[in-house]
Amino acid sequence: MHFDVGYFIGLLFSTRFFEPALIVVVVAVTAMVIGVVIGTVGGVILTSPIPVLRPIMRGYVQTIRGIPVLVQIVFWYNGLPALTDGAINLPAYAAGIIALGINEGAYMTEIVRAGIQSVDRGQREAAQALSLTYKSMMLKVILPQAVRIAIPPAGNQIVNLIKNTSLLFTIAIPEIFGTGTNLFSANFKYFEVIAVVAIWYLGLALAYGVIQRALERHFAKGRMGLYGAAA
Repeated sequence: MHFDVGYFIGLLFSTRFFEPALIVVVVAVTAMVIGVVIGTVGGVILTSPIPVLRPIMRGYVQTIRGIPVLVQIVFWYNGLPALTDGAINLPAYAAGIIALGINEGAYMTEIVRAGIQSVDRGQREAAQALSLTYKSMMLKVILPQAVRIAIPPAGNQIVNLIKNTSLLFTIAIPEIFGTGTNLFSANFKYFEVIAVVAIWYLGLALAYGVIQRALERHFAKGRMGLYGAAA
């Protein structure tokens, strides 16, 4: 096997993947915002005293988690127009973001639910003793503590989301893998191009890792300050 080192280095340090990487970041951030909103609402519902909504949310979580992400992407881009006789025909970017956002929402729902349930029960009892409403208790007492607990698993999910953007090449979004596919389809330098693609994805994941560690340190300071004040 001949590995073209010159081509690999030239491609790695070229500007060819700058725009695709920006597309990955924008799509991932937008989809994650959708996922966090859905997940927060879903996590609260699953831990709420309103039983009628819980089966609906559990059905959503189980359904979305049981269907491959690729199938969900194709559904929103190709399946939805066929289902509605062309009445709803989403652009590729909108379909991709919605598919990834709704998929992330299912996982974030479970992360938020676990975070809420991990908060010490004494916190809830103290809030009730202060006659706080359920809404106030969730917003002022439970959710702020649940956020600290949820950051590490949410970070892992964000890294998975970054990797899942590679599936968007199936609906012709020119993200990193899609750009790499076009390149090696033209020059047949498969290994060199795939190596560059892998490095770009790894770089984005490592960059987010820096952000996550900063978030964890920030919220850890808040918790230490709270303990210090209590002492």
